[in-house]
Amino acid sequence: MTIGRVNPSYRLEEQGITGLGNVFYNLIEPALIEEALKRGEGHLGKGGTMLVSTGKHTGRSPKDKFVVETDNVKDSIWWDNNPPMDPAKFDVLYADMIEHMKGRDYFVQDLFGGADPANRLDVRLVTELAWHSLFIRHMLRRPERSELDEFVPEFTIINCPSFKADAAKHGCRSETVIALNFEKKIILIGGTEYAGENKKSVFTLLNYILPERGIMPMHCSANHAPGNPVDTAIFFGLSGTGKTTLSADPSRVLIGDDEHGWSDRGTFNFEGGCYAKTINLSAEAEPEIYNTCSMFGTVIENMVYDEDTKELDFEDNSITDNMRCAYPLEYISNASTSSLGGHPKNIIMLTCDAYGVLPPIARLTPAQAMYHFLSGFTSKTPGTEVGVTEPIPTFSTCFGAPFMPRRPEEYGKLLQGKIAKHGATCWLVNTGWTGGAYGTGSRMPIKATRALLAAALDGSLSDVEFRKDANFGFEVPVQVDGVAEVLLDPRRTWDDKSAYDAQAEKLVQMFAKNFEKYEAYIDDDVRAAAIG
Repeated sequence: MTIGRVNPSYRLEEQGITGLGNVFYNLIEPALIEEALKRGEGHLGKGGTMLVSTGKHTGRSPKDKFVVETDNVKDSIWWDNNPPMDPAKFDVLYADMIEHMKGRDYFVQDLFGGADPANRLDVRLVTELAWHSLFIRHMLRRPERSELDEFVPEFTIINCPSFKADAAKHGCRSETVIALNFEKKIILIGGTEYAGENKKSVFTLLNYILPERGIMPMHCSANHAPGNPVDTAIFFGLSGTGKTTLSADPSRVLIGDDEHGWSDRGTFNFEGGCYAKTINLSAEAEPEIYNTCSMFGTVIENMVYDEDTKELDFEDNSITDNMRCAYPLEYISNASTSSLGGHPKNIIMLTCDAYGVLPPIARLTPAQAMYHFLSGFTSKTPGTEVGVTEPIPTFSTCFGAPFMPRRPEEYGKLLQGKIAKHGATCWLVNTGWTGGAYGTGSRMPIKATRALLAAALDGSLSDVEFRKDANFGFEVPVQVDGVAEVLLDPRRTWDDKSAYDAQAEKLVQMFAKNFEKYEAYIDDDVRAAAIG
């Protein structure tokens, strides 16, 4: 039975997916919550939130993600980062998943990936779980109801957590699988209930498609000055580095918190919502995000709560450090109604340095910006990926390697060209550790980070005195109003200065070793900027 509004020429039957039970097309939030509760997928929380658990998978499974090696992509995929899947194995996987789905109810959402109508992706999500349909309805752009009558999906994503892959039969690694077939324009997700796989699959699609149009896809948040979209700032960074927190600045307009494109027209959000980490979230530090946790339809994922009162415990990480909330962008009071901005005036690269070596902020030359963008140094934070239980220093090129289907130099050159054409001041901001490495030092004070960013964005930071960092050659402010001077010189925050020197030398060598793989692809100025 077909339930809901859909283009009659593009029902699942017309896509060759037959034999299902009830198919619910484009249900809105109240109906999806009703269906999820009726199916026992979660519980109703305070304010009408949806309280859910994702089972054993509380983070992404990047090692279980594959790209089907078809002729149309075999020369353009970064295969070292994207394990290939044999097309014949994919066909078997697809057939087995469709057979598994027969007789079961499914939920379909037809949505847009991208706020810019000229550069969006029309994508269909087919989900076994009603709350996954609610989640992705928050996370992507919702068409007007009238637009659904003529909606034609360019890609279809099928998410079936109850399906378990067979590694030998399907050419994957385990019973969990994420398989992208660019030729058939299908993505299959099985064996995991973690909702983030849905949105990151769309991000991966856009990361492959947009560069061919000269558009830079970015794993970043973005905001702009009130009434002035020309004054746009973007914040690159992996999960846990502060993209969502720092872009949700009440004094600026939020464009989006995670994924954007940079076209010849400016910046545009890929998404229609936010997916924020909630561990240690407080009304004092992050009131806007905190308030969404009691607003109708917000998906509360993997959080401990009181069974009677439904009060959330923001400090209890017994399920995972990666507990999250997903909500529509309009729940943030200062969110942009268009999700569009100008060409970035400031580019901030967020890093979470678990070694405690990097300063809280540094100004980068364009060549240094290219170097640090390709390096993508940070620390994976607990819970974001399966098996990560403490901060792990890592190099994730372009600040988003798991979602990059093309070689990193392609994205790097796109960014380099955009900076050269439009001009931007580039900053490296460390939200990690100070006064010692993880386990000894402490996390960088968020008030200091906010003060430094505010000074960078309003232009006042460019007027202060800078020193050249002895390890990396970038410029570091000597004194900034509202920030303890000692924080600006990381070596001074360590009790044992020789231990800092040894740690810094270790990090410098790690950068150099990691960057060797890009030497053949970069310009001489970037090569010279590698280490100061």
